[in-house]
Amino acid sequence: MNIQHGFNGATLYVNLIGELDESHAAFVREHLDEIFERQPMDSVVIDMSQLSFMDSTGIGVLIGRYKLLRDRGVSLQIARPSRPVDKVLSLSGIYKIMPKIN
Repeated sequence: MNIQHGFNGATLYVNLIGELDESHAAFVREHLDEIFERQPMDSVVIDMSQLSFMDSTGIGVLIGRYKLLRDRGVSLQIARPSRPVDKVLSLSGIYKIMPKIN
């Protein structure tokens, strides 16, 4: 699992690469929380185009980050999910709280 990130103004862009499952969930959670603490932001965009697999543990990671950011007034969006990840996210209903963008 690899995480790349960068800012464009007050928007944080995060690129998740690999698989987001039980074996990587703690790493992703801790890494994202550390990034969120470093600098103020208005919004976060998580690019999932290079995420090849995600299970329910990954959904839990996303929901936890959503709640953390929501409490700070920061929006969270999902960008370009890969086909298998998009299927999982669609079935979970997560796009109702975290919009999908292209």
